[in-house]
Amino acid sequence: MDIGLTGGIASGKSTVAEMIRQYKIPIIDADVMARKVVEPGEPALEEIFRLFGEEMKDDNGGLDRKKLGTVIFKDGDKRKQLNRVLHPAIRKGMLDEAAAYKEQGNAHVVFDIPLLFESKLTHMVDQTLLVYVDAEVQLKRLVERDGSTEEEAIDRIHSQLPIEQKKELADEVIDNMGTREETDEQLRNILTKWKII
Repeated sequence: MDIGLTGGIASGKSTVAEMIRQYKIPIIDADVMARKVVEPGEPALEEIFRLFGEEMKDDNGGLDRKKLGTVIFKDGDKRKQLNRVLHPAIRKGMLDEAAAYKEQGNAHVVFDIPLLFESKLTHMVDQTLLVYVDAEVQLKRLVERDGSTEEEAIDRIHSQLPIEQKKELADEVIDNMGTREETDEQLRNILTKWKII
């Protein structure tokens, strides 16, 4: 079974991913793949240089993320252009990695995709699992975690689909507002229900 793991920002998705690893289920992380596809020599990186110019190169021939960030954050069209290069490369990388795990005999893989619903990637998975905390807890954790102002944290939260909306879209939800043990128990129950463990 292919599982899509997602959550709101600061909901504790990484904690749940660690718990899943204890069951020896491979996890394919979209954020890690997003960094891999722009490593030197990767076709997506060459395409970015072609579209946005050689000045996007850092001193080592890699991507100067900061420079690219300043271009795409204030220009929606350029951001879309970048996403048209990155998203297919990330998806292909994730699916290739999943196929490799299956060849090694793994019956199940977890796709860790922060923007699973926003990016409309549910077609890649059989089941979706949301790590949930309410908006109040989310805000508090984000401010504590990143040392951001409440206003900055609210902006980041609002850049995603509201957590309550994600809750309605998910096949299963882990309420991550209690103890670590309670979260672990919910995960174990869901994996048992899905006949994974």
